[in-house]
Amino acid sequence: PQYGIVLDAGSSHTNLYVYEWPAEKENDTGVVQQVEVCKVKGPGISGYSHATEKAGPSLTQCLQQAEEVIPSKQHQETPVYLGATAGMRLLSLENKSAADKVLSSVEKTLRSAPFNFQGARIISGQEEGAYGWITINYLLGNFKQSGWTKLLHSLKSISETSGALDLGGASTQITFVPTELSSKPPENLLRFRLYGKDYLVYTHSFLCYGKDQALQQKLAGDLQASTSTMENSSLLDPCFHQGYQRTVNISDLFKNPCTSAKKKQFPFSQLNIEGEGDYQKCRRNIQTLFDKTNCPYSSCSFNGIYLPPLQGEFGAFSAFYFVMNFLNLTSEQSPVALDKVTSTIESFCARPWHEVSTYHQVKEKYLSEYCFSGSYILSLLENGYEFTESNWQRIHFLGKIGSSDAGWTLGYMLNLTNMIPAEEPAVPPLSHGSYVGLMVLCSLVLV
Repeated sequence: PQYGIVLDAGSSHTNLYVYEWPAEKENDTGVVQQVEVCKVKGPGISGYSHATEKAGPSLTQCLQQAEEVIPSKQHQETPVYLGATAGMRLLSLENKSAADKVLSSVEKTLRSAPFNFQGARIISGQEEGAYGWITINYLLGNFKQSGWTKLLHSLKSISETSGALDLGGASTQITFVPTELSSKPPENLLRFRLYGKDYLVYTHSFLCYGKDQALQQKLAGDLQASTSTMENSSLLDPCFHQGYQRTVNISDLFKNPCTSAKKKQFPFSQLNIEGEGDYQKCRRNIQTLFDKTNCPYSSCSFNGIYLPPLQGEFGAFSAFYFVMNFLNLTSEQSPVALDKVTSTIESFCARPWHEVSTYHQVKEKYLSEYCFSGSYILSLLENGYEFTESNWQRIHFLGKIGSSDAGWTLGYMLNLTNMIPAEEPAVPPLSHGSYVGLMVLCSLVLV
């Protein structure tokens, strides 16, 4: 087999993925499998902006794990790629030289590993959306049909692709093949030619609308709205559980590009947040993040961004999956109905913190934010993208497809190693079994 390594340098942490595929079949769809994932300890690389020289060395342990998984005689031919996403996009807006230093520290470490270093860069939101879409459709086998499935598809056209919904800490992406487009389609459209078929794909990435940055935006907005009535530095927050408290430094809250526009002077340097545990109030609070007032196109998601009518099935992964899975809302068999999702999140938010905090296997940061994150996911999907009771059933929350995580990394590697050809490779002659099966199918169709 052959191997490839991709590091996903996200805003909150970095994951290293090892992929494997049989050398002689590399252009077949669905043959690349994830064989290892390693979560790097510590923050995402953008978290090293004040100690940039430590960003690279933080990856060493996971690189050593990859050395153990991949046979040593293949180390030198194994490509290694690092793609940094929205955390680094924000850092490079905020402090370009720190971002450059972080990347060069990372590059130095990757070059000293025994693999074939192929680059470390910040990928755009559009790329992140597009590669996530490629990953899930590749894993679901939607791109390329064998002679068999082709025949079935010609009888019944089911070769549809699935849309992709991705949620990180700092950005969120929506990507799908639309059936109707605005008369003046904007720059959100990409063309792909994969295995002999053309795809016109809509994708948009919302920077600052990942779950962590959305929470920062919400807190900054709440603080701004209530300072006129605030005598002291405490804020009642409906999106945290009753009995939960946290202290936030005002300077940290306003330091990045997502919130800096809301900055003003406050008479205190720290904000004490007290949970109120009120889902309905929390939703109303979050709604203000989505500006639905002006739309220069035939239809929009929010903030004046074009969104064609939603089309087909959607795979929702990354934090969409992690949050909904924690709340037991990711049934494989049939998607959970929207009203059940809403009532589950509502009753979870209403539970007091002393009850929720007994889940010891989950870090307090995540545990304390599941009420906000669940409410935010519903707001984003219902108010942002306008999923309704009727098409909610078309969202499938996916953690893995087969043995591979749903996410942008596999699509990125497939693209950079040219493993998805534009044209379809020549079809080998049918095996005896397929031939017999085909004859039987033809007879049945004739009958």
